[in-house]
Amino acid sequence: MAVSVSFRTYVIEQLEGLPHVTSKNMFGGVGVYSEEYFFALLAEDRMYLKVDDSNRPDFEADEMGAFEPYSDGRTMQYYEVPVVVLEDAELLRHWATKAIDVARMSKKSKKK
Repeated sequence: MAVSVSFRTYVIEQLEGLPHVTSKNMFGGVGVYSEEYFFALLAEDRMYLKVDDSNRPDFEADEMGAFEPYSDGRTMQYYEVPVVVLEDAELLRHWATKAIDVARMSKKSKKK
């Protein structure tokens, strides 16, 4: 799940303008946060955004699938970002904002 320095830098630059974006190494990949919300992950020079029923159709419309970190087919609630979205900073920020909202709602529901 290695991530190149150049890809990590590119993604963070594309997200410029979102609130306090940081990245942290984790489990061989990279976690991406806006403030305290973990909304994206990077693995093998691919970006995945957090999803729920509110934004999953955006990914499925582009036939993008869920992140599969395990060899047994289990997936996580993060879907791969289409290249066309990744290359358009404004569009990526729009999709990322939705993912941040999902992360925020997920964190609130866990507190209850």
